[in-house]
Parts: sequence; structure tokens; C-alpha cells
Amino acid sequence: MPTADEFVQTDAQTALQAAACVPHPLDRSNLNPRARIPYGCKSEHVFKAMQEYIDFLGFINGQLATKGIPRFETMLMPANFSSMVGEFMSASIPKHCPTLIKNNFHNGHPDLVPKGVFRGGSVLHGSQGIEIKSSRYLKGWQGHNPEDVWLMVFVFESNRPVDAAKDVPPTPFRFLMVLGARLKKSDWSFAGRKGTSRRTITATVLPSGYEKMRRNWIYLDPDLR
Repeated sequence: MPTADEFVQTDAQTALQAAACVPHPLDRSNLNPRARIPYGCKSEHVFKAMQEYIDFLGFINGQLATKGIPRFETMLMPANFSSMVGEFMSASIPKHCPTLIKNNFHNGHPDLVPKGVFRGGSVLHGSQGIEIKSSRYLKGWQGHNPEDVWLMVFVFESNRPVDAAKDVPPTPFRFLMVLGARLKKSDWSFAGRKGTSRRTITATVLPSGYEKMRRNWIYLDPDLR
């Protein structure tokens, strides 16, 4: 039989897990209405897409909890969960911004393209549009190639699958910041591969690119200002 202390610990852990199912609410005062975003996109459009993701994740985690299933962010590999956040933003922003659509080309670049510019809204590699990325990291974001692109990055905090083994407490998902700016190839560093290496080819946003994006912040938690 569990002891009284063990019952208390179990109840406390259950309460923490239940609380973590509800994402941290967005704060409209953290939104920058003066942020410059191209192709008719506004800060408000981005905010509404973020709110939809908050609602989605809260609903999913709430349903999982009723079945005793771990929260979504604690099941998926960190990279997969981060990718899902970005994909959701790419699908949701056009719902609120009538001048942008999701690129219909599989793995096409960029993720969002201006409506009416590319036939069928599909392009393998277009010069116009907005590339979307999401990350748990505050800087040093990566892509596959250094390129001239308007980049928007959603930075968030959430638990990872390994947290339980490290005794990291349950933490609600939270958007920390959204930054965006037009970067040049010179704002990226490129890491290729040599010989028989199978490492993924990556490009990383340099401090010059980060500063451009930081100056044009779209959503920013007060703790990061």
C-alpha cells in the first residue's frame, strides 16, 4: 500500500500534469503593431494564428489526459514537435491574411507565398514569400541553405520527452517570441559535409541576421526584453 506521503506526491504530480495541459495564454500587450511584415501580413494575423495553435494544443492535450496519455510535446521527438509548430503556423496565417497562401509545392520554398503570383500557388523555390521556422532556441536557427529570404521564427518553450527522466517539472507550452526580417546570404553561415560524411547540410543564422530580426520583433515576452 502506498504511504500517505506517496499519495500526496502522486496527487501533486497529477495536478502539475493537468496544469501543463493548458498552454500559457498569449498576451496582446506583447504584440508589436509596428512590426513590418511584407505581402500584406500584419502582426494581428500572426497573433491570431498563434492563438489557434494555443487552442489546438490545449484541446489535444486535454483529450490525451482523459485517456492517461502523455502530453503531445512529451511524446514527439523535439525536432518533430518543433516542425509541427511551424507547419501549423504556415497553414493558419493564410486564414487570417488574405494576401498570403501556403506554398502547395511539396517541400517548396518559401512556406508562404503571395496569392496570385505563382501558378496554383505552387513553386519549388520562389523569390517571393515568407519562410516559417519554429524553435526552442533563442538564436542560432538553422535551415538547409544560406539564401536571401524573408524569415519568420516562432520561439517557444515546452517540455521534451527526456524531461521526465531528468526530473524536469511539467511546464505548459509557451510562445516566447516571434521575430522576422529579410535576410541575405551573408546573414547565414554554411556547414557542408566532407568525404563520406552523411551529416545533414545546414545553414545557421548569424548574429547579423539575428539583429535584423530582433529589431523587427513581432511578439516578445517581457522577460526577453
